[in-house]
Amino acid sequence: MSASLIFDLAPIGSLVSWSDNTPRPPDRFRNKLAAWETRNSQGRLIRKEGPRKLGSYTAPGSFTLHEGDIVGRTTILVTIRRTFGLDSDLSFKVIARPPVGSIRIFDRPGETRELLHLAENRQAAEAWLKAHRYPSAVLDEVGADEAAADPVEGRTAP
Repeated sequence: MSASLIFDLAPIGSLVSWSDNTPRPPDRFRNKLAAWETRNSQGRLIRKEGPRKLGSYTAPGSFTLHEGDIVGRTTILVTIRRTFGLDSDLSFKVIARPPVGSIRIFDRPGETRELLHLAENRQAAEAWLKAHRYPSAVLDEVGADEAAADPVEGRTAP
């Protein structure tokens, strides 16, 4: 699936994998393996941003995936995010969509919002918000239309 289809069809909160379709090198080639892992991994879709104009240049739309966190004892030290342009040459696949009834917690309202957490229900979302204190957070419930749609050959199945 192309990057533009992920942008069009995958709901925020989906688990998405990306690949350059090359075979994984053996573990003994650490540098080659590290380079391969940057082009072949997975993450949660946390943001979509449409095309924007920068002077005379128009940047293509993009989406951002949260790949993981590097944690030290009880604190997140580094958050690993990958942003892909809609013109990316990688292939993408939706591994899992957010379940119906789950609650997405966004950092703010509007088009530039970013997913902070995907809670299994409203009670869990409110508990997470109480512990993490985001004053402008927005809660959004995943509807049946988003969770049930399965991409089939670039289209959404009825």
